[in-house]
Amino acid sequence: MLPQQDEPDYIRLFIAIFMAALLFMGWQRFVEWPRRQEMAQQVIQQEQEKRAEQRKEAATLPGAATNESNPSLTRAQRIALSPRIAIVSKTLRGSIALTGARFDDLILADYKETLAPHSPDVTLLSPAGGNDAYFTQIGWVSADGKTAVPGQRTLWQADRNTLSPGHAVTLRWDNGQGVTFILAVSLDDEYMFSVAQRVLNHSGHGISVIPYGYINRAYTETGKPSAIIHEGPLGVMQGSLEEVSYKDLREKGNRSYDDASGWLGITDKYWLSALIPAEGHYKTSFRYYSENGADRYQADYLDGAQRINNGQSAGYDVRFFAGAKELGVLDAYAKGDGAHPPIPLFERAIDFGWLYLLSEPMLKTLSFFFIHAGNFGVAILLLTIVVRLLLFPLANKSFHSMAQMRALTPEMQKIKARYADDQITLQKEMLSLYKREKVNPASGCLPMLIQMPVFFALYKVLYVSIEMRHAPFFGWIKDLSATDPSNIFTGFGLVPWDTPPWMHLGILPIAYCLTMIVQMKFQPTPADATQAKVMKFMPYFLLFVFARMPAGLVLYWTCSNTLSIIQQRVITVRHKDKMARKTARQMPDAR
Repeated sequence: MLPQQDEPDYIRLFIAIFMAALLFMGWQRFVEWPRRQEMAQQVIQQEQEKRAEQRKEAATLPGAATNESNPSLTRAQRIALSPRIAIVSKTLRGSIALTGARFDDLILADYKETLAPHSPDVTLLSPAGGNDAYFTQIGWVSADGKTAVPGQRTLWQADRNTLSPGHAVTLRWDNGQGVTFILAVSLDDEYMFSVAQRVLNHSGHGISVIPYGYINRAYTETGKPSAIIHEGPLGVMQGSLEEVSYKDLREKGNRSYDDASGWLGITDKYWLSALIPAEGHYKTSFRYYSENGADRYQADYLDGAQRINNGQSAGYDVRFFAGAKELGVLDAYAKGDGAHPPIPLFERAIDFGWLYLLSEPMLKTLSFFFIHAGNFGVAILLLTIVVRLLLFPLANKSFHSMAQMRALTPEMQKIKARYADDQITLQKEMLSLYKREKVNPASGCLPMLIQMPVFFALYKVLYVSIEMRHAPFFGWIKDLSATDPSNIFTGFGLVPWDTPPWMHLGILPIAYCLTMIVQMKFQPTPADATQAKVMKFMPYFLLFVFARMPAGLVLYWTCSNTLSIIQQRVITVRHKDKMARKTARQMPDAR
C-alpha cells in the first residue's frame, strides 16, 4: 500500500497570500506612493519653471504684449481704447491702432462666419486684452541701449484718417532726442500691407537700431489637432517650408532659426497672417508662453543692427499679409511683380501636403471650372470626369483584369474543392490555370496602387479649398464643406428629433454606399472566406465614415464610383461576349 500523502495546508497558504498582499500594499502606500508624489511635484515644478522662463523670454521680446489681458472688455471696447486709422478696401475693413501702431482690427469682407442670413463677417485680427487677441506689430529695438524707440504704448501721429488701396498712410513719432521714426503703410487690392520703415537721425550723434516684427495670438487648442492639415506657426526658412504645431511649441519649447530668409506667420485652415521681411537673412523664432491663464503663440523676426550716423537716415521694408488663402492670390504674390520681389513658396501656405505637385494643379483646374460653371458642386463633377479620363487606361487595365478573374471564379472554386487538403498541388493548379488563361492576378492591383496618390491629392484639394467653404450645390446641399444635412433617421427632416452624431446618415453618403455595393459586384470574390465577409461589410463601414465627411468629398467619390461602375459594366459585357465567342469556336461542328 502506498503511504497516504498529507492534505494541503490551505490555511497556511491563505495566510501567506494575505501577508504577501499586505506587504505589497504597505510598500505601495509608504514607499512607492510618496516617491510618485515627489516625482509628480518635481514635474509640476519643472513645468512651472519652464513656463516662467518662456514668459520671461516672451516679455523681453521687442514689443511683446504683457499684462494686457482684460477679459471683461468686449472687442469693441478694446478697439475704442486707442485712436485709429480706418482700413477700407473691397476685401478688408478694420483699423490700425495709433497706440503702438498695431494691426489689430481686421475683418474679411468677402467671408461670413456661418450660412445664417445675418451672419457676421469673419474676424481675423483683434486687439490685445481678450481671449481672441491676434495682432501684429512692426518696429525697432535699440541696439545701443540708449536710443528711445517706439513701443506698445507709443502714440503715433498720422497724416490721414483712412488707409485704402492707392491712398497710403504715414505714421510718425519723435523720441524727443532728435530721432524720428516713420512707418509708411500702403495696401493693395487684396490682402497685402506694405510697411516702409524709416529712421531720421538728428540727435547729434550716431545711433544703432534693429528692425523687428511679430505676430502674436491668444489661442486655445480644443480637441485633437487635425492630422489632415497644419494649423499654427509656419514659414519658409532658407528655401524650405517649416511647420510647427501648437502642441510642439507647448511641449517641446520654442523654435529658433538664426539664419532665416523667406517669410513667417500663423495659419488656420482657410486664413493666414504672415510677415515678409526685406530680402536678406535674419533671426526668426516661433514661441509659446502662458499669460494670465491663456496660451499665447508668437512668430517673430529680428534683423541685424543698423548704424545711423548723425544727419543720416536708414530704412527697412516689410510686407504683412492678412487674409484668405486663395490660391490665385497667393500664387501671384509668390511670383512677384515689378514693384515687389517674389515671395518663395507663398502658395504653400495652403496645406497641399507632400503631394503638392499633384494637388496644386488640381486646385487650379477646380478653380477654373468653378469660375466658368458658377457652382462648386458642378466644378467637382467636371473635375471628377477629367480625373477619370486621365486615369482611364490604368482603370481599364485594372477592370479588365478583374473581369478575367471573375470569369475564372467557378473554375478556381473547383480546383480549391479538389485539392483542399493539398496546398502545394493547389497552388500549382492555380498557377497553371492563370498561365493557361493568360491572367495575371496581380495586374488588377498595380493600376489601382498607381491611382492612389491621385485620389489622396484630390481628397486634400477638396478638404483645404477655400472655394468649397459655404459653397452650395443644389437642393438641400447648402454648404459643400459641411456634412450632408439630410438624415434618414429623421425622415429627412420630417421628424423633429435631434439625433446623436453617430445616427446621422444623409442622402449623399447613402448614395455613395449603394455605388460601393454595386461596384463590388463586378469584382472577383476573395478566395479567403474571412476576407470575403470583410469586403461585404466594407460599404456599410464606409457609409458611417463618409457620413461625417464634407458633402463635396462625398459628391466626388459618389460620382467617381458611378463612372467606375459604367466602365466596369462595359468591360464585363465585352469580356462575356469575348468568352462566348471563344467557347463557340471551340465547340465541335454539329454537322
